[in-house]
Amino acid sequence: MRTSYYHLPHFTGVDSLRLDERDLRAPGPREVLVRMRAWSLNYRDLMIADDVYGRTLKPGVVPLSDGAGEVVETGAEATRWRPGDRVVSVFMPGWLCGPPTAEKTSGALGATTDGVLSQYVVFDQDAIVAAPSHLDFAEAATLPCAAVTAWHAVAVRGRSAPGQTVLTMGSGGVSLFALRFAALAGARVIATSSSDAKLERLRQLGATDGVNYSRTPQWGAVVSELTGGGVDHVVEVGGAGTLPQSITAVRTGGRISLIGVLAEGSGIDPAPVLRKGLTLQGMFVGSREMFEQMNRAIEQHRLRPVIDSAFPFSDTLAAYRHFQRRGHFGKVVITDE
Repeated sequence: MRTSYYHLPHFTGVDSLRLDERDLRAPGPREVLVRMRAWSLNYRDLMIADDVYGRTLKPGVVPLSDGAGEVVETGAEATRWRPGDRVVSVFMPGWLCGPPTAEKTSGALGATTDGVLSQYVVFDQDAIVAAPSHLDFAEAATLPCAAVTAWHAVAVRGRSAPGQTVLTMGSGGVSLFALRFAALAGARVIATSSSDAKLERLRQLGATDGVNYSRTPQWGAVVSELTGGGVDHVVEVGGAGTLPQSITAVRTGGRISLIGVLAEGSGIDPAPVLRKGLTLQGMFVGSREMFEQMNRAIEQHRLRPVIDSAFPFSDTLAAYRHFQRRGHFGKVVITDE
């Protein structure tokens, strides 16, 4: 049996993506074979294609960390799953629980090891989780990277609760999941965007306030004023280009979760961090245990991910190019035809 798959023979941009076929191996004793039905894109996938991810990449790697499908075959010793089970990939198959270590986080999918952009994928039985029962495959495929990262930042480390204030940035996957998780916990959420139309949509998803950063470059001061001294927690996806404003926006003793590198910038002055006694924490997705905890909350609240657009597997390059333009609101997904 053969399977179609995409790979990156060169890391010279999204146009280097190639569709190919190869023989499909049978699952080993503790493995399962999954027929993939949907996939989703993350900014990390563009960085890998452009060779700016900052890590040694596997030559010819199969890209993407995020995918959902159904189990079609199990190995003789695989007891966690049965054919027909609906499952989702785990971003770092080696990080099952507990705090991260270099060993646990070394095998993130789609970079140093093959990812999931294939019609069939063989997984270790521990490297997948059950898809939330009310989500379709496309919705479930949005969860492994963006949703787990947001959950880790907001629910696990940030411990969002009623009375807290949380700042989210833009309308990408991590930011939308962070907004909704914080709102579900009863926190007040302030969102930023360059578009008034998008700010209105963010309010519909649970944001209580919105700030247009295109009209208000010094948005950190506006957020600080809105909250009477600063938010408790900033979910920071911009990086060096936005971090100075985030430092202004957060209260003394507050927290900034560093997640993305979307906005370029120069060096950061550490003095305000020291004066405010801030906690700056780097977030790199999360464990399988966090994923399963998050899925229970998603099922309980019947939360549905926001999908911007869907492209067929045969037109995966169009999905990459659409995502690359960065005009999306929510997740860009690829679906089985």
